[in-house]
Amino acid sequence: MEIQLINHCLIEELRQKANNNERLRQHFDLRTSSDDGSQRMLNVLQPGTKIPIHRHLQSAETVVCIEGCFDEVFYEELPNVVSGGLIHDGEETLDETCFKEVARFRICPKDRVYGIQIPPFSWHSIEVIEPSVIFEAKDGRYHG
Repeated sequence: MEIQLINHCLIEELRQKANNNERLRQHFDLRTSSDDGSQRMLNVLQPGTKIPIHRHLQSAETVVCIEGCFDEVFYEELPNVVSGGLIHDGEETLDETCFKEVARFRICPKDRVYGIQIPPFSWHSIEVIEPSVIFEAKDGRYHG
């Protein structure tokens, strides 16, 4: 049996990787085997990281903020927008100009707001306010 502690050492290692990653983020897969059909991960996010607008068709998503502060932003597709191509491929945005923001929630443990449950089919993204460590969970295999 392998036990994985989620402690300061792990977070600092992920933070260093995020700082050195051009995407300004680093995930850590918490699944115990490749046969695990769920997604459970830590994600270290730095301000300036770009999380594309996306949605999950098969599952809700649970996001819990361990430390830091970010806004979870929700969108809707704009009707009758001509983008010259596809707007999305079902789950990921291909043209963000075809969406408008409809809600924003500040997730910040210092303010006693610890996480959010995102319903299936909800277009969403994250705007990082300060360096953040989040736990994410949803159904379905991770293909990262």
